[in-house]
Amino acid sequence: MSVESIFRWRDGELEALDYCDMTESRIVAADSWLVTEGTALALGLHRDRFLAAAPGHADFWDAAVAAIPREGDWFPRVELHSPPRLVFRLRSAPVRTRSAVLATWTGTDPRTEPRVKGPDLASMLRIRTAVQAQGADEAVILTDDGYIVEGAYSALLWWRGEILCGPPETFNRVDSVTARSVLTLARALGIDTHEEAVTPRELDGTELWALSALHGIRIVTRWIDGPELAEKPGRLTQWRARLDALRRPLDPVAGA
Repeated sequence: MSVESIFRWRDGELEALDYCDMTESRIVAADSWLVTEGTALALGLHRDRFLAAAPGHADFWDAAVAAIPREGDWFPRVELHSPPRLVFRLRSAPVRTRSAVLATWTGTDPRTEPRVKGPDLASMLRIRTAVQAQGADEAVILTDDGYIVEGAYSALLWWRGEILCGPPETFNRVDSVTARSVLTLARALGIDTHEEAVTPRELDGTELWALSALHGIRIVTRWIDGPELAEKPGRLTQWRARLDALRRPLDPVAGA
C-alpha cells in the first residue's frame, strides 16, 4: 500500500500536516531520491543540487533525512515553494522497473527553468502522461534542431561499442545525479565517455539507457517511431549491480 506523509518546516522543526494545500504556491526547487533499507545513492550530490537552488536550508535538509525510516523502501521529496514554504514528503517507493519504452515529445518545450529540478515537475508529468497514450513510459525532449536533451523524468545515456555517451553538458537540462554517478564510475573503470549532439535516428543500433533516482538504470527496449535499439547481453545487469554497490547509509550524510 502506498504511503505519503507531508511535513512543513516551521520554527526549526518538521510539523506533520493532515492536509497541505499547494494551489497558491509554486515549487522553486525540489529533490527526491530512493532509500532502500536505510541506504541511498550519492545523497551528498542530491543535497548539493537542492541547496544550490534553495540556499540556506541545510537544517531543513538534515531534518528531512533524519525523518526517513531506516527500514523499507522510500522515495522522499524535499520542496521549496514560493511564497516561501519548505515541505518534506515521505513517500513509499513506487514499483521500479528495469526497462522503459520512449516516445518523442513533439509539442513545444514546456520547461521554464530547465537546469533546476522542481519548477517544471507539473509540466513534465503532463508530457509523460501524454505519451503514455502511445504506450510509452517516458517522453523525450529535443532541442529546436531535433537533438536529444533528456527525458521528462530521466537522463539518457547510450553506448557506441564500448564508449558511453550522453548529450552535451551545454544543453539546458537537469544535472542528473544518477547519470553523473554512472559516468564517474565509467571513468574510474577506465571506460571512455563522450558527449555528442544526436537526433533519435542517429541512435540506431545503440544500447540506450534511461536513468533516474527511482529506477536507477533502465534499458530502453523501444522508441516509438524512433531508432531501432540494441542490447549487449549482461551489460545492464552488471551496471545495475555496480550502481547498487555505491549505495551508502543515510546517517553519515546528514549534516555533511
